[in-house]
Amino acid sequence: MKSLQEDLERRRQQHLYRRRRISSGVQGPELLLDGRPKLLFCSNDYLGLASHPEVISALHRGADAYGVGSGAAHLVSGHSHAHHALEEELAEFTGRARALLFSTGYMANLGAVTALLGKGDSIYQDRLNHASLIDAGILSRASFKRFPHADMEALQRQLAGHGRGEAMVVSDGVFSMDGDLAPLEPMAALCRQHAAWLMVDDAHGFGVLGKSGAGTLEHFNLDTAHVPLLMGTLGKALGTFGAFVAGSEELIETLIQRARSYVYTTALPPALAEATRASLRLVQAESWRRERLQQLISRFRDAVKQMGLPLMDSATPIQPILAGTSEQALAWSSSLEQQGILVSAIRPPTVPEGGARLRVTLSATHSDAHLDRLLDALATLKSSTLQ
Repeated sequence: MKSLQEDLERRRQQHLYRRRRISSGVQGPELLLDGRPKLLFCSNDYLGLASHPEVISALHRGADAYGVGSGAAHLVSGHSHAHHALEEELAEFTGRARALLFSTGYMANLGAVTALLGKGDSIYQDRLNHASLIDAGILSRASFKRFPHADMEALQRQLAGHGRGEAMVVSDGVFSMDGDLAPLEPMAALCRQHAAWLMVDDAHGFGVLGKSGAGTLEHFNLDTAHVPLLMGTLGKALGTFGAFVAGSEELIETLIQRARSYVYTTALPPALAEATRASLRLVQAESWRRERLQQLISRFRDAVKQMGLPLMDSATPIQPILAGTSEQALAWSSSLEQQGILVSAIRPPTVPEGGARLRVTLSATHSDAHLDRLLDALATLKSSTLQ
């Protein structure tokens, strides 16, 4: 076990060591962490639905009706009416023929990619894609190529060299650490030109972007013909848990038959499906949450730019402030925490070397006073940085 201890010590010395905190209380902008009150600007609960009374009530009703666990995989006896109804509602919301629930976004990505690709096929991915997409590409055993972030000329060259077998292009819709949007319109055009599948992981766009909240594809007005595979998660903007893949009838039936991370795992609790149904209704009915987010984003960006901090370009709730080194990112995060504000320091390998940052995330439930506290703290951070 000596080698494990040496590796842990190396991580500490390189400022890459990670530790868990124990939270108490209902999820929201203010939370007890390790027994101390903190103002959070690091949650993915973008719309503030994780603690919404209607979502909580739906969870309680679901538990009363179905119990706690689902008891089995979907293909055995675990596929409840609640699961089925949620799948139908997700399909309708995203404008697709069908949707299929997975227990996590990681499992959805692994299941979809490995069910559709294998030896002799090719997969092309943006270099900044989420780790689950990278792992899915590796596990598929397809020829795996990565193109520089958002570089459509590079993707065009790669696709032009494609030979036999299926081809699939995979991209985040909103990049989880940069907050920027993928160039999906030209990407979709390239895929149609080269007869390649296009899969979009919209974990950080679903619920947030688009007029109705249907996500990045709605934002760009892209349908199933442009993007045959859509993956969305339920534990971020929708505030619950799980994920789904949406697409054609044939696609979903294929995943039911072949996606190992769907076939060989217990279905998520039906009560969570009921909670998500309530959350999905709120996403559609309460557009003010997305409008509030945009107000906060605009105000935050204007203020931080005036401070001169290196704010990365993003129009989403993910607002990264580039630190460069892991040591600097940790120092900034620690300075903010001493002022009662939690903002995560993101370090390699989550981001490239030299790309360590503070990942500020905004929620519709942040008040103006919350944002004022953050901006005041960032101003002192800037002052200390200049010394």
